[in-house]
Amino acid sequence: MKKGQLLNSRISAVISEMGHTDTIVIADAGLPIPASAERIDLALTTGVPDFITTLLNVLSELQVEKITVAEEIIKANHTVWDMITAVVKKTAKTQGKPVETAMVSHERFKEMTKNAKAVIRTGECTPYANIILHSGVVF
Repeated sequence: MKKGQLLNSRISAVISEMGHTDTIVIADAGLPIPASAERIDLALTTGVPDFITTLLNVLSELQVEKITVAEEIIKANHTVWDMITAVVKKTAKTQGKPVETAMVSHERFKEMTKNAKAVIRTGECTPYANIILHSGVVF
């Protein structure tokens, strides 16, 4: 059995296959998932699993150099935005490297998901609880 925090085999496999600047998306239950991206559907019911728990687990295995979020999150979902900010700050400290934050319109965000290796759908049902994680390198 795998030893570590992240037990989902498909997410672990996608992370292991990622190269520098490849992207993976963690999405709320409503984000449209493009046919070009692998869908990893974790949603069980409203709020399960939640966005932040999923983000924390993915970050336990993925080296991240940049995140992209929809700029609308600041006004529409300040609670999740504050949690993302705290998690990213902790991740940068743990990695020993900065994590850049980019903000784009929600429409641009949805376009960017077409280039993702995978989209992880959570049960999160709050607005704009979506993030694109851009893979970094460990050296």
